[in-house]
Amino acid sequence: MTLIDVQLATFSFPLAVGPGGAISATGGDAAIRAKVIQVLFTAPGERVNQPDFGCGLFNLVFEPDDGVLAAAVEFTIGQALTRWLRDDLIVDAVDVRADGPLLNVEVAYTRRADFTRQVVRIRFR
Repeated sequence: MTLIDVQLATFSFPLAVGPGGAISATGGDAAIRAKVIQVLFTAPGERVNQPDFGCGLFNLVFEPDDGVLAAAVEFTIGQALTRWLRDDLIVDAVDVRADGPLLNVEVAYTRRADFTRQVVRIRFR
């Protein structure tokens, strides 16, 4: 019996074309990080075939800064990642903090493939 090691790859995010004209692909940690970013930055209704996909993070950054908003954003991000990426990761924690005009989002998760803990940090205006 021969065992074959298969590495699943996804399109890189953002979509890119390599020097040979082929679409760039990523795998492992880079692929999961790209999927997390896609969920965070996609607004519900933006995808035609999956209108519920995403978490609407950009829609919430224009709301007034208070503790209730931070808790709502953390909950929304955690639910969206759990819903759309449950086969790839386990959401451990989501932390949202406002720093003046900047919004800092930190998502800690555990990869289901090898149970390693990873963190994605995003800072934007």
